[in-house]
Amino acid sequence: MGIQTSHAGSLPRPDHLIELNRRRMDGEGVDEADYAQQLHDATVEVVKRQTDIGITLPNDGEYGHAMGAKVDYGAWWSYIFTRLDGLGRMVPMPEITAAAPKDTITLGTFAERRDWNRFADAYGDPESGVAARAKSTAGEEPEMGMMLPVCDGPLSYVGHADAARDIANLKAGMEASGASGAFLCSLGPGSCSRIGNTHYATEEEFIWACAEVMREEYLAITNAGIIVQIDEPSFAENWDQFATEPSLEEYRKFTMVRVEALNHALRGIPRELVRFHCCWGSWHGPHSTDIGMADLVDMLVRIEAGSYSFEAANARHEHEWRIWKDAPLPDDVVLVPGVVGHATNVLEHPQLVADRIGRFADAVGPDRVIAATDCGLGGRVHPQIAWAKLEALAQGAELASARG
Repeated sequence: MGIQTSHAGSLPRPDHLIELNRRRMDGEGVDEADYAQQLHDATVEVVKRQTDIGITLPNDGEYGHAMGAKVDYGAWWSYIFTRLDGLGRMVPMPEITAAAPKDTITLGTFAERRDWNRFADAYGDPESGVAARAKSTAGEEPEMGMMLPVCDGPLSYVGHADAARDIANLKAGMEASGASGAFLCSLGPGSCSRIGNTHYATEEEFIWACAEVMREEYLAITNAGIIVQIDEPSFAENWDQFATEPSLEEYRKFTMVRVEALNHALRGIPRELVRFHCCWGSWHGPHSTDIGMADLVDMLVRIEAGSYSFEAANARHEHEWRIWKDAPLPDDVVLVPGVVGHATNVLEHPQLVADRIGRFADAVGPDRVIAATDCGLGGRVHPQIAWAKLEALAQGAELASARG
């Protein structure tokens, strides 16, 4: 068997589905039976399109995580807002930190990110390209305009019907395309807890509550024989959200609370059905203040997952493939490195993709590598470019397999 291929989750949505989602979000009235059928059909098609171009471990494109606009960096996270009970009013981001329990380690708003401050002119220039994320997610004033829900009562999971729908749609796509395996994305407790909280007495209590409710989604997916990908960009991205750079010791303590809560949520689930996704955020900026993988890897391998997905193609982190030569990687764990990027419109050459795959194959063995994307492509690059990148990914995997 050659090098397997996958991706990080989000894929471009068809225009008609985006418009249906927009109308549902805006309360314009949508025939729910028609919406369900349109979502089903679109999911079956996107699974088939992936397998047709050579993606061996496809997903539903995250079509069940509704996007109401062509450019959307937040659907991977915001989908959970309707699947949790206990969330109340929506408030601007600054009110989230103001109302947090006293023990909470306050993360900054977008305007307080160290990378944003270091390149303030670029981020503030609407024609620079790096300002696109702020505009797409939060309007002209991201630090004031981003609205987040507040947990003001006991959390519980109420998304069972939506999760069952996504599972059924993906399975229909697998049957139609002949895919033998697939994955669905689900939010990690660390990222889940980045909303507001006025109910739980401490930050740690809130994180563990998030872990317990998200476990229900993890179980629904894995009980169906589908791999659950834990989307947890907060694992690495939180580092840049501290307005003042923390010590590594402080950040490790902060992060391990989230790792332990996640492992508790994954208890009893077979490792081979769990994939953990680590990234440094999807915005198209310099990322000059990203924490390095070398400072994360020992915490990463403590997560009870059978595979680890991470960014390895972008210019800030591509060099870190060397870490995996000596990383304390469990013998049964598979690496899912990004070998094509989501943050550039430049189309990777298949030979370059093969070179990138080869580095990891040499480090851990080809049977322990699944070639993928850095992060989700949907809502981040034009659909035509996104699909071309997946084609280059599949072609590069063929070349890498042929090299042996």
